Formats: sequence, C-alpha cells, structure tokens
Amino acid sequence: MSIVEEPPPKEVLREPAPGPLWRWVKIASWVELAIFTVLCVFWLLPGYKNEELIFGLGHGVGYLALLALIIVACLRHQSPYVVLAASLTPVGPLGSVIAIAYTERHRPAFRAWRGGAVGGRGSTRPAPPPARR
Repeated sequence: MSIVEEPPPKEVLREPAPGPLWRWVKIASWVELAIFTVLCVFWLLPGYKNEELIFGLGHGVGYLALLALIIVACLRHQSPYVVLAASLTPVGPLGSVIAIAYTERHRPAFRAWRGGAVGGRGSTRPAPPPARR
C-alpha cells in the first residue's frame, strides 16, 4: 500500500505539447548560444583574459539555468526529451537550438504552434481561399 498515488500510465507517457515554457526554452537556448559564441571568440583571441573569465562564468551559470529550465519543461510535458538530450551533448547550447529546430519541423503540435499564421510556412492549417474580384 503506497501513500502517494501514481498517475495513470497514459498521463505519464503523453505526447508533449508546447506551452508557455517552450517559448522560454527557445529564448534561453538562443541567448546561451550567443554567450557561448562570444566566449569562444575571446578564448581564441589572445589577451582577453578578463572577458574570457566574464563570459566563461556567464556561460557556466547560463548553461546550468538552461538545463534546469529544459528539465522543468520536460517534466511539465511542454518540451520533448530530445531537447534535453541534445543539450547534454558536448556542443551544449548549439545542440539545444538544433533540437528545437528539429522538433518544430517534425512534430505536428510544435509546427502548428510555431507559425501562428493561418496557412503560413510551417503551419498545419489550410490557407484561406483567394479573394474574389
């Protein structure tokens, strides 16, 4: 006899659908990718030790915050676990941006959420009929 009731299996394994956290995952992934890119530039150029330290610290803290945000979004079924797995690869934020683009292209729920425009590129809704003269 367990004290905590387990949710039905259908609830646990349901298909993720984009929600408010999905937008924040996308924004955080792009911001973290920008910080990582600037860090790489300062790391390659000689004589920028202070900037390398600042952006290295920003990347470290930002990457951990991005991972926490993705984990929360996955647990709330607003992001697929593919995004979490891709962000844990050695390329980090680049992997999460690639996984987000892949998710929005290949999952119908995310493709419909992405465009927002009726009949626009990436939309699953039909285009409106042409206007008559």
